[in-house]
Amino acid sequence: MKFSVEPRIEATSSLRFVVMCTSILCAFMFGGLIMAIVGVDPVDTYVAMLEGAIGRSEDWNDGQFYSITETLVKAIPLMITSLAVGVAFKMLFWNIGAEGQLVAGAMAGSGVALFAKDYGLQSTYAVINIVLMCIAGVMGGGLWAIVPAFLKTKFKVNEIITTLMFNYVAILWYQYLFNVAWKDPDGMGFPGTAKFDGIWILGRISGRLHWGLGIALVSGLLVWIILDMSKWGYEIRVIGQNLKAALYGGIDVNRNVLRVMLFSGGLAGLAGTVEVSGVSYSLQEGLNVGYGYTAIIVSWLSRLNPIAIMIVSVVFAGIMVGGDQIQMTMGLPSSVAYVLQGAMLFFVLGGEFFVRYRMTIIIGQRHADS
Repeated sequence: MKFSVEPRIEATSSLRFVVMCTSILCAFMFGGLIMAIVGVDPVDTYVAMLEGAIGRSEDWNDGQFYSITETLVKAIPLMITSLAVGVAFKMLFWNIGAEGQLVAGAMAGSGVALFAKDYGLQSTYAVINIVLMCIAGVMGGGLWAIVPAFLKTKFKVNEIITTLMFNYVAILWYQYLFNVAWKDPDGMGFPGTAKFDGIWILGRISGRLHWGLGIALVSGLLVWIILDMSKWGYEIRVIGQNLKAALYGGIDVNRNVLRVMLFSGGLAGLAGTVEVSGVSYSLQEGLNVGYGYTAIIVSWLSRLNPIAIMIVSVVFAGIMVGGDQIQMTMGLPSSVAYVLQGAMLFFVLGGEFFVRYRMTIIIGQRHADS
């Protein structure tokens, strides 16, 4: 018996679907194995995570949807940052800096909310203020992303290193602002800026769920239109699929790198602004919780498809909320959720082997394909 591996001419959509489902199932089985090794019942753990993410039937009957709204609250920044990462990855520009760009956008948006009144820029209409704040966030994230893009186009500096290092710079600057420069003098010594006025705060839909959900959905629609229906999206796809063909076709690659990173960073910055305006109402500790890094996993699992990114973001947000639930009810570390996320990425990427290649098992004179 021996094995033969041959490239597939074309992978059907049904094959891709089966491989994806099998990979995710294997990830859950692997997570269950880890739990069993440490002496935890995997079934009870997964049930507790599911109840933490979507609630119990008793809660639904009583009209209580706290768990679902909490999942959506966490999904909002994850959706937007995943879209940001996905746009850059579509062009094969490895933007690992969404975490820092999110923080930069939060700083810019918070600065507007805190000091616009001093410069006569505050409106009596909350909608205008929110728009102004979001524009500032987009600009902050975009400008933070444009520097690695410039270094890439001008000096061929590896974008993985620069975007990653910029994360730490942004986070340290953000910590300086809420601990020192913008610290609330009336905060009784606690770190954090003053709370935003009500006209700078996103309204609530239900519970803690705010209208940032609408911003996330519009962002997803915008990215889908750009990538699938515009000339710019066509150029992005061509650069990502075949750089030599793009250059031969007269596409300005350097200009597109700058434009894409400005857009990608702007989206991540928007996520930061939405988070401070919709959840914390101030610049404070707890903003950089890893949305920008989790976005990398989400975008890859979604195959860089904007619609799939929206769905997978909700699933991953549910896993994060479920992780918090098992920490409270079962005494397990919430890092179990991150182990599961990593396993999903590992198995899905491993499943790509069976999408790209056909493995033939030869037994004597007979063989079987897989």
